[in-house]
Amino acid sequence: MSLWTRTCPSRWSKAAVVIFLLWTLYYTFTAPASRISSDGDSIETARHGDICRGVGWPPFTQKPGRPPRKVYDLMMVNTELDLLEIRMNSSWDVVDYFVLVEGRKTFTGLDKPLHLKANMATLAHYESKIVYHEIEEPSNFQAKTPWTREDLHRNSMLTQVFPRLEGKKAPTAGDVIVVSDVDEMPRTETLALLRACVFPRRLTLGSRFYYYSFQNLHRGDEWAHPQATYYAGRWTIKPNDLRVHDGFFLTRWWQTATLPNASWHCSSCFGTIDELLIKMKSFVHSGLNAEQFRDRDRIVDRVRRGKDLWDRPDEEFDRVENNTDVPRFLREHPERFPYLTNRDGASAGFSDYEKA
Repeated sequence: MSLWTRTCPSRWSKAAVVIFLLWTLYYTFTAPASRISSDGDSIETARHGDICRGVGWPPFTQKPGRPPRKVYDLMMVNTELDLLEIRMNSSWDVVDYFVLVEGRKTFTGLDKPLHLKANMATLAHYESKIVYHEIEEPSNFQAKTPWTREDLHRNSMLTQVFPRLEGKKAPTAGDVIVVSDVDEMPRTETLALLRACVFPRRLTLGSRFYYYSFQNLHRGDEWAHPQATYYAGRWTIKPNDLRVHDGFFLTRWWQTATLPNASWHCSSCFGTIDELLIKMKSFVHSGLNAEQFRDRDRIVDRVRRGKDLWDRPDEEFDRVENNTDVPRFLREHPERFPYLTNRDGASAGFSDYEKA
């Protein structure tokens, strides 16, 4: 056997393997949206290019014959109907569909009412863009931990909803998907940017982090939610995987980025103490639901003074007077939601509190 016969097949095999791996890496790590081409730049594409250039992203161009790119705002909802209305009204012009899901159980397995479904009539003004879904748990589903149920609930925003969307609501490759809780609210400018640009596949929308109201700004880093991705058929990243950064580590590293000051997070921003107590009852960490923390007088005192309810040493807030950096609908109608901008006063803005 000649030297060429012994060595060359091995070299060609190795070369073929290398080429295959490079091809696989390219199509694994490269955004499908970035591979969508157009026959030529239009005025709209040029305008998008101006918007996207500021953050270093290329403009998105849709394939000829496909519908315009859509934005789906996916969120889990409990009792926060005020925040939901503020969010939908503020971002109405830049979102195509609001996907709202709720379940009959908390992550810890406690039964709970379908609060959103019972109050859907109050949101009739927004009905044309709402996609409501009651989370379906399989008959044989067993949640060994609260995280198991959370995984199912969050992923249902995609896995149980998107296969049923038809007509104009049906998704197209490259459509924008935002994943969040209702109190994690993207700025309208952020949503417009996502529609216009080819953004990283695992994008965190950093949030200015408020507690109790937009009067108390949390010290430290921004809140690392919501997340954004795009529709890619069966390759679409599931919501919970996106939120907790699950997946192959090289893929995560390559596809992950953060857009700072892209959203607001208003944690524990409730108009009633009852709502806050419901949230505490659902906590995975049961110690946060201890009786000492459920005392109504103590809750009012803590919220009024901008102090952490659970005495956590690293949870401190700076007071923001006359804050105008809030969602548009709240800024235009502060009288409808006074507790979201001002927690002063004997009741700290809670409508169900009266000092005995």
